[in-house]
Amino acid sequence: MRNKIIIYAMLTISMAIMYACSKNEKAIAPEATTISFEIPANFPVPTYNFDDNKLTNAGFALGKKLFYDARLSADNSVSCGSCHQQFAAFANLDHKVSHGVNNCQGKRNAPPLFNLAWQKAFFWDGGVKNIETSPLNAITDACEMGTDIERIITSLKGTAPYPDLFKQAFGSDEITSQKILKSIAQFTAVLVSGNSKYDKVMRKENGFNFSSVELAGYNLFKEKCASCHAEPLFTDFSYRSNGLDVVSADEGRSTITGVNTDFGTFRVPTLRNIEYTGPYMHDGRFYSLDEVLEHYNSGVKAAGNLDSRLKNGVPLNASEKEQIKAFLKTLTDNEFLKNTLYNES
Repeated sequence: MRNKIIIYAMLTISMAIMYACSKNEKAIAPEATTISFEIPANFPVPTYNFDDNKLTNAGFALGKKLFYDARLSADNSVSCGSCHQQFAAFANLDHKVSHGVNNCQGKRNAPPLFNLAWQKAFFWDGGVKNIETSPLNAITDACEMGTDIERIITSLKGTAPYPDLFKQAFGSDEITSQKILKSIAQFTAVLVSGNSKYDKVMRKENGFNFSSVELAGYNLFKEKCASCHAEPLFTDFSYRSNGLDVVSADEGRSTITGVNTDFGTFRVPTLRNIEYTGPYMHDGRFYSLDEVLEHYNSGVKAAGNLDSRLKNGVPLNASEKEQIKAFLKTLTDNEFLKNTLYNES
């Protein structure tokens, strides 16, 4: 795939996006934009495609409505969007860990939701292998949405305008678990973030260059960080122990694999939009990038399965920290964070 090619999975139809705007859910508003899935020129080929889940305006609109609907939770208090807030790159700015029904707090930080079409596995431990089934984890978790898909189906069948929205999206007003999950995937898989300053510099777009501080930070990043946070997605999707003291009952990926060497390992997170996705780490223990960089500089703890690249930490002086932070901020995609197409309203 040539670097300059932009692939579009364009719709063959242009339907109106339908969504409820009032408390009575009677108001329907059209959306002129034809929904598309765009691969940025500097990105690789994605893992997920829409071959078996045809992307349509109506399917996207239904998925977005479900994403923001608190009726998917046991007590009608929590939606997917409660823990995945657009202004935080669909991470959770409010809490260190997920905050669900009955004021229950989970044990892991809610990861950001974007560029999911490039992921082969989901969650901090990689316990789910398909973007379409990933919402089931939050739906059924007692500390998140605390319900089950059958209860949701029953609720949606009796709630206008859902039968009509399913009919527009899938040709029938029958509501099934597969249709629910596929429509949500139409929304979440379209959340592509690839238009940061970094991307524009890499694509050699006119008028975009790194400042001297950003360039110094980029060079440091490539030397000290890129082996795990690989460009252009800024993760290699591996699972590693990065020297956090394991003081909780969270065993990390070993919960999934049962392998001792996976104890305390978690998926390497993307650094895109990192300026807005704190708190950081799987348990949200760090509130600032300064804390994160100082952890790698002086806070890495010894462990039997500590990643070999971190056995001596990542030494950084004060100037280097500022340079790396300056570069990391070039990964902020403001167009994505403010794209009204993804808004709840």
